[in-house]
Amino acid sequence: MHKQLIILLCLISFCCNHAIAASPKQKAKSKKAAVITAPENNNEEEEELSLDELDKEAENTGEISLYRNVPAADIYSVWRTDMVNPYEISLTGKTDTTVIDMSGYVHPMKNVVTSEFGFRRGYRHHYGTDLRLRKGDSVVCAFDGMVRIAKRGKGYGYYVVVRHYNGLETVYGHFSKLSVSPFQEVKAGELLGLGGSTGRSSGPHLHYEIRYLGVPLNPRMLIDFENYSTQSDTLLLCSEHFDYIREIEKLRFWTIRKGDTLGRISQKTGISITKLCQLNGIKKTSTLRIGQKIRYT
Repeated sequence: MHKQLIILLCLISFCCNHAIAASPKQKAKSKKAAVITAPENNNEEEEELSLDELDKEAENTGEISLYRNVPAADIYSVWRTDMVNPYEISLTGKTDTTVIDMSGYVHPMKNVVTSEFGFRRGYRHHYGTDLRLRKGDSVVCAFDGMVRIAKRGKGYGYYVVVRHYNGLETVYGHFSKLSVSPFQEVKAGELLGLGGSTGRSSGPHLHYEIRYLGVPLNPRMLIDFENYSTQSDTLLLCSEHFDYIREIEKLRFWTIRKGDTLGRISQKTGISITKLCQLNGIKKTSTLRIGQKIRYT
């Protein structure tokens, strides 16, 4: 009995101090797929996803992990193939200066500007610069990068969003035909598609935007549209580039109701009729429609 007790204690000691080896089948399975841990919340248990699982999740949500090999992954918190600005970041309070390399730029369409960045008809803000083209003209990529979006939208029509290695993103709208797809790497000067007039468009043109962390920048501050080049090889991005947003936030509008006239709106708001006309691009004799918005600041 004493001998049996000694053998039992030895077995217990052996099990406590040695890990049970995995079977050859288990070892082979563990090497089949790399595992990535995404530390999104330190207060919750981290979830381990295989590359195959990440691919499936990307198809379902339009997102991929920051650990994927995408441009500027150290700056952006997400990569989505269904939204132009999924980042929800405000830059009006930016306190530092970001240095951005603008070298290697290729102008997407060498033609004249037909519409500038800024307000349209007093209340709608145009977040890009429009360039004249003919349907079927080639539109090329501005910087090296990777296609994030290539699809059809209501306003942009067929459009492309490219994330660049310098941290900027560019948006190209109203294509008649797309030549690229999401996750495709593209070089500066590489064909993105053929110009057109799809979406909310009054005629063939290229709608061209430059964004940082989803927020539009005035392309005129970065690009010399007459010489098809950048203003400088280095962009010092600071809060001044986003001052226009503060002006948008100050805007106030009067919604036209039955019986409203410019005279009545002027009396209620304290803004002269002449100023109201200037702000809204209308004449004193213009017909006001019920539901129309009139800017008064």
